[in-house]
Amino acid sequence: MDRTSTPEPSHPSPSSPASSLRTVAVIGLGTMGTGIAEVLTLAGRDVVGIDVSDAAALRAGAALEAATARAVERGRITGAERRAALARFRTSRELSAAADADLVIEVVPEDYDLKHEVFTALDAVVRPTTILATGTNALSVTRLAADSARPERVLGLHFFNPAPAMRLVEVVSSVLTAPDAVAAVTGLARELGKEPVAVGDRPGFVADGLLFGYLNQAAAMYEARYATREDIDAAMRLGCGLPMGPLALLDLIGVDTARTVLEAMYAASHDRLHAPAPVLGQLAAAGLTGRKAGRGFYSYEAPGSSVVVPDADTPGASDGSPGAAGREVQAVGVAGSGTMASGIAEVFAKAGYRVVLAARSQEKADAAKARIAKSLARAVTKGRLTDVQADAALAAVTPAGSLDAFADVDLAVEAVAEDLEIKQQLFAALDKVCRPGAVLATTTSSLPVVACARATSRPQDVVGMHFFNPAPAMKLVEVVRTVLTADDVHATVRAVCARVGKHPVDCGDRAGFIVNALLFPYLNNAIKMVQEHYASLDEIDAAMKLGGGYPMGPFELLDVVGLDVSLAIEKVLHREFRDPGLAPAPLLEHLVAAGCLGRKTGRGFREYAKA
Repeated sequence: MDRTSTPEPSHPSPSSPASSLRTVAVIGLGTMGTGIAEVLTLAGRDVVGIDVSDAAALRAGAALEAATARAVERGRITGAERRAALARFRTSRELSAAADADLVIEVVPEDYDLKHEVFTALDAVVRPTTILATGTNALSVTRLAADSARPERVLGLHFFNPAPAMRLVEVVSSVLTAPDAVAAVTGLARELGKEPVAVGDRPGFVADGLLFGYLNQAAAMYEARYATREDIDAAMRLGCGLPMGPLALLDLIGVDTARTVLEAMYAASHDRLHAPAPVLGQLAAAGLTGRKAGRGFYSYEAPGSSVVVPDADTPGASDGSPGAAGREVQAVGVAGSGTMASGIAEVFAKAGYRVVLAARSQEKADAAKARIAKSLARAVTKGRLTDVQADAALAAVTPAGSLDAFADVDLAVEAVAEDLEIKQQLFAALDKVCRPGAVLATTTSSLPVVACARATSRPQDVVGMHFFNPAPAMKLVEVVRTVLTADDVHATVRAVCARVGKHPVDCGDRAGFIVNALLFPYLNNAIKMVQEHYASLDEIDAAMKLGGGYPMGPFELLDVVGLDVSLAIEKVLHREFRDPGLAPAPLLEHLVAAGCLGRKTGRGFREYAKA
């Protein structure tokens, strides 16, 4: 999903293993095969594209002409280089055209029988030294190799879509693969300007092995009607910085393709998190396979189009509860003195609300306001606020050493420690202090909102408002309704979110809400990969950043969040859903027990220089 400019390929050294791979056959000229052919021709390789469909071959040639023309327009190559690249590409309907290839890359559809047929036929066509690479991300490379007459020359070469833009290439060895074959294709990947990651043979490899479990959980969440498709996708884009939401990504990948990958993963792992959500099978059976069909989780302007059009499931103009009018909010109380509390108070103050910032002492409240002052000053320095706006926001914040100062607020937001007993005590206090009709909100990310509500005599006034850290920068707020939350309270909070410039997404009172329920199983599975010695921290982080467009790799993120916080959330998810696949990875528990909590302690999955 990282659609950055294509890296400039390096030129092969005469002595490099990849220098022997001058002629490459690409079998299957769909989107992926065409993209791989483009990368290879621009890097100076002679490429023969093979496809049984004349139409596919014509489309591939036209796509290559268009892509190289754009490259000339953007100054990446010269006109002469374009003509040379086009001259290095030819197409054929016959596998015999691969006879002189040094490397064959197979990217036909994800069907074992079809791939087996291709590899068996190639045995009678290519030279004994030719390397045969499969582009599969779900099927067994080892099985394909074992069925070949030259198993030591068979490996996996998994490019990511679109191949010209995506930097990651997974080089997949079986127990049969010769080291010189691996060295040759690894060198080739580097010469193409890619980042090769060496992985073993298991369904999904690294990137898709982590990605598809997450996508499957998102599909199951949608199927359970826990949240709308729009809210699930917005939550992961805005809460995690991902380039696409999971359901939109499933439509791009192809619902049928995703189901095939998950079936293979489940057959290998028997992990329920990999068992394809029934909705994937239902959509695939109905031919609603995503963008390529014009309809999947979303509806599109036409087959192959990326333009989403309204359908029966598209939310109306009003996303709140029909007919619900919100309560008036002019003054907001924020309880807490930490980074989250001061950040939330700043958000409300900049939006023009009168804010009372209450802590356990006047000194702590004053310190929290001082933190807001520093944040506002940085915003002025960066040109995001004027001096006048910053002064007005700071003046709107009144620090207080007691919750008694919340007597007249219209909305009280707690941002104290993530401990249920502490939160319940605070809500009991708010119940006594706040006026009747005031909305009481918790910022919890993992605890049951209803448990906070039951600590009051007015559970209908209690709602979840899960801000993300840092609150001034992050656009997402998860609005969490309990079974007792009043409609007008829900409408009030959504209106407040809009006024402070945040994007609200609705979800029920369930462990993890949307973001953490999808994010932390993915992080936990990454830890299991390291624990099982399948891949290293650096390989996994690189795979997810380069292959998935993630802003941070899972281990970078875990160390930032804090391993103790991550473990606590994993335990809550496991306790709530009782799925064995959600049990915290033992390696995470061991690191927390050893006091290795991430950046805040100087050591987590990695070590950090002390400040």
